[in-house]
Amino acid sequence: MQNFVLKGHICYNQTPTELAVQEDGYLICENGRSSGVFPVLPERYQNLPLVDCGDRLILPGMTDLHVHASQYAFRALGMDMELLDWLNTNAFPEEAKFQDPEYARKAYGIFTENLKKSTTTRACIFATVHGEATEILMDQMEASGLITYVGKVNMDRNAPDYLREESAEASAQATVKWLERTIGKYEHTRPILTPRFIPSCTDELMEALAGIQKQYHLPLQSHLSENQGEIAWVRELCPDADSYGEAYDRRELLGTGGPTIMAHCVWSDEKERALLKKRNVFAVHCPQSNMNIASGIAPVRAFLKEGVPTGLGSDVAGGSSESLLRAMTDAIQASKLRWRLVDESQKPLILEEALYLATKGGGSFFGKVGSFEPGYELDAVVLDDMRLAHPQTLTVKQRLERLVYLGDDRDIWKKYVAGREIR
Repeated sequence: MQNFVLKGHICYNQTPTELAVQEDGYLICENGRSSGVFPVLPERYQNLPLVDCGDRLILPGMTDLHVHASQYAFRALGMDMELLDWLNTNAFPEEAKFQDPEYARKAYGIFTENLKKSTTTRACIFATVHGEATEILMDQMEASGLITYVGKVNMDRNAPDYLREESAEASAQATVKWLERTIGKYEHTRPILTPRFIPSCTDELMEALAGIQKQYHLPLQSHLSENQGEIAWVRELCPDADSYGEAYDRRELLGTGGPTIMAHCVWSDEKERALLKKRNVFAVHCPQSNMNIASGIAPVRAFLKEGVPTGLGSDVAGGSSESLLRAMTDAIQASKLRWRLVDESQKPLILEEALYLATKGGGSFFGKVGSFEPGYELDAVVLDDMRLAHPQTLTVKQRLERLVYLGDDRDIWKKYVAGREIR
């Protein structure tokens, strides 16, 4: 059903700081897109099926711009290490298991089912270096009804022998074979190029991936300036570049070949942020992960102020939860610490901005997504806060704030992606 009306308390962003609230309003969906929000149902929509959500809140669906499906099995484990040790101790041994298709099918099945039950309606997902396992994940994501980008990871250096790809040529060839099997295969699931990060990809591999990106017109996702040790390592590996971002840029992997996502950007300075803006690269804020593995606090206020496209990521398993409600609260709280302890000129995020990052900010990577403004694809989650008992009268905005801080998957009543109900 892609033509219908949702009735309830409707909340969505038009700008990062502007929250539109329509109590007892009507949200019109036609052909999977929003035709607008109205206080009274217009006569021309009277014959559309109406879903009465009662006293519940209707929010745009949320976009997770950075999550590692292959790491879901060990979330909330090994949180006492920094990034590079954490990768070698936890991530790489787990990802090696995905050489076994049966293990991949079981592990990805758990991830897919839980993501389907969350407020996430769209996601950009890292798999592993294994083409067959990545295709298994894509099959499962397609069946879920969510709209996603899924990437086969590339790594031809600085990884354990059991996981490292044989050569740049072998990695590129495996990527092309995977693309040839999956491009056009799915309705809701698309491939995305995924060099893990510069330390794990030789110049030869990055050059090959840049060529593949241009040939197949693909988006790309990777990591940028997450951890100080990682940044120092990139400086050694790429002495021709003044910054981590410039190292990608010199290798034509920073937005010049297609839409690009860079996760974390914790230590991106003013110059690197200007480069991200120039290339229209999305910075993904992953606050829980940045705290768990001691990377730091990203300058999200600067991203917003300077016009860098920005969204949120759960970054499981650096982040221990796939919940973007949790990511919103972590983003607000982390920004308060940055303001108080690092830079008092950068004010903390407010609720409206956190919701924007989770919806319209990250959703814009997928096009007109993440708002109920006319013409936007209609992704929606209907939240029921009945279990969050309270003695006082609350406004819709206050109820929204409580759901952001206290809500979880139990509070989802209905969920829609591009006008299709997810069951």
